[in-house]
Amino acid sequence: MFDFFSDHPVIFISVAVVLVLVIILGGVFLIKNTRNIIFNGNEQIIDTNWRYNWGILQLGNGELIEGTITSWKNFSESDMIQFTMDGITYLTHSSNVILCTECP
Repeated sequence: MFDFFSDHPVIFISVAVVLVLVIILGGVFLIKNTRNIIFNGNEQIIDTNWRYNWGILQLGNGELIEGTITSWKNFSESDMIQFTMDGITYLTHSSNVILCTECP
């Protein structure tokens, strides 16, 4: 088997690159999911505070609701955000909500 790879170095390099990419992508997936579990929906990214405790939501009729944020999740391929405020879970566009680290 090793004779095959020594006779075909391009295949060996290709297999090595694919294995490295699989390991890296698997690690990134594992780290992101572990972070979400540990912080109960609040996210902490290196050198950035993304842990919010207070939120203001604008409803469709213009009414503003304020409350304590217990968890939140944004979606990487979307502008939607899901969060739980005072025991109620909301799913809305990110432009309808302000998340704060402290109560204003």
